[in-house]
Amino acid sequence: MDLALEEARTAARDGEVPVGCVIVHGGAVIARGRNRTIADRDPTAHAELVALRRAAAILGTERLTACDVHVTLEPCTMCAGALSLARIRRLYYGAADPKGGAVESGVRFFASPACHHRAEVYGGIAESEAAALLREFFAGRRR
Repeated sequence: MDLALEEARTAARDGEVPVGCVIVHGGAVIARGRNRTIADRDPTAHAELVALRRAAAILGTERLTACDVHVTLEPCTMCAGALSLARIRRLYYGAADPKGGAVESGVRFFASPACHHRAEVYGGIAESEAAALLREFFAGRRR
C-alpha cells in the first residue's frame, strides 16, 4: 500500500484526485497506476484501470487471476466491474468511499448477481493516510 500511496501523492501533485494503485503478481509489483483523468482527458483513466491495462499488457492476458490489487480508495462501480472482469484474486483498499464506492459502500457490486467474479476484499489498509490525502486535496480545491 505504500507504493499505492506514493502514486496517489504523485496524482495530487499533478492536480488529479489522489488515488493510487499497484498490482502484485507472484509477490512482485508488476503495474502501477494513478488517476489520470485530467492529463489523459479520459473519464475512464482511474488509477485501477490504468494499472489493470498495464498488468494485462505485461502478462499478455486479460485474465489476472493470480493478481492482487492495492488501491488507496474503495473502487467505484466502473473500477469494481473491471476488477471483476479481470478476475482479480484479492482487493486491498485504503479509505472507504461512502459516496462513490461500490465494493462495500453504495451498490456493493461484488454482492450483485450481475457480478461474475468476486475478489476477496480487505478494506481499511492505511486508511487514515489515504483519507488524509483526499481530505487535504479537496480542502485545497475549496480554498
